[in-house]
Amino acid sequence: MAETTLTPREWHGVDPAFAAGFSRRIVDAWNTRQADQVLGLMTDDVDYQDASWPTRMRGHIAVREFLDSTWRAVPDLSFQLVENVLLDPTASKIADYWRATGTHSGLWDPPGLAPTARRLEFEGAFLAELRDGKACRIRVEYDVAGVMRQLGVLPPVGSWGERALISVTNLQSRLRGR
Repeated sequence: MAETTLTPREWHGVDPAFAAGFSRRIVDAWNTRQADQVLGLMTDDVDYQDASWPTRMRGHIAVREFLDSTWRAVPDLSFQLVENVLLDPTASKIADYWRATGTHSGLWDPPGLAPTARRLEFEGAFLAELRDGKACRIRVEYDVAGVMRQLGVLPPVGSWGERALISVTNLQSRLRGR
């Protein structure tokens, strides 16, 4: 398959310089732990999905609840951009790859996890659709099971505890007739 190169006139997506600046601004806003700064980069009707949050968030009120919960659980949560911003040349969509660090020193609710005082380090992806210079649709993906392992909620990969958990799950499935 031949590679297609778009000329500036064919480009319908986000300006690359704007996209890189937007990604930097969203990371910087998160690192301030000030909800108004983060929300200022989102449309009022933002549609936000995060791998660790149990529901899809719509609008600033729902996202503020998520931000408050996250910063209460990990008050020193910090993000760093890892890779260049990726762009969709035909739409207003961007993606970037980040690394997060922090210490779980507060209640994580939901799900109601008491502080573990454990240090976290994980990587993930931020995908956004932009409208009028703000994010109108956001999806954040990362290995939630890996974070739960770091917190001691899930057993380490390949451990006796993981094998026991799988055995119990398999037994439950057999008992339900699946």
